[in-house]
Amino acid sequence: MTVKLKLVNTASSCASLAGYAIYLWHCTLDGNYSLYSSSIVNQNYLRGVQVTDSNGEVTFTTIFPGCYSGRWPHIHFEVYPSLAVATSGSNDVKTSQLAMPATACNQVYGVVSGYSASVANFAATTLALDNVFSDDSAASQLATVTGDATNGFAATLTVGISA
Repeated sequence: MTVKLKLVNTASSCASLAGYAIYLWHCTLDGNYSLYSSSIVNQNYLRGVQVTDSNGEVTFTTIFPGCYSGRWPHIHFEVYPSLAVATSGSNDVKTSQLAMPATACNQVYGVVSGYSASVANFAATTLALDNVFSDDSAASQLATVTGDATNGFAATLTVGISA
């Protein structure tokens, strides 16, 4: 899956924001997080940092995130004013998530090998039950996803901050 985020300035007619760092991370296909889940605390993967280009865009290549118990499938991200600030791990200007659309989740979890744990977890949750998206924030955090499980997906989201 390719994830493309576009960062815009909501205080300036949604002008593109260049030079910002975006840190993105998500769980494995079986719902674990490198650096956090007990079996993989000493491993670091499915994480990355990119700096927005002149169009305010970053692109990551990754896998489709798994679904773990109690959460809708999602990808986390933090926005920092620069790469130098991002590497300090503090002073982010936005922390948010991309929610994956149900149609893409059903495709991946239904046919792609390795996502068996996600099938039951996904069937047991909704955006309304999710502890983050249940506040109706999913409308602004729902990624647009194109493609298919055979040829790959592209997820896009425009992210606004007041800069």
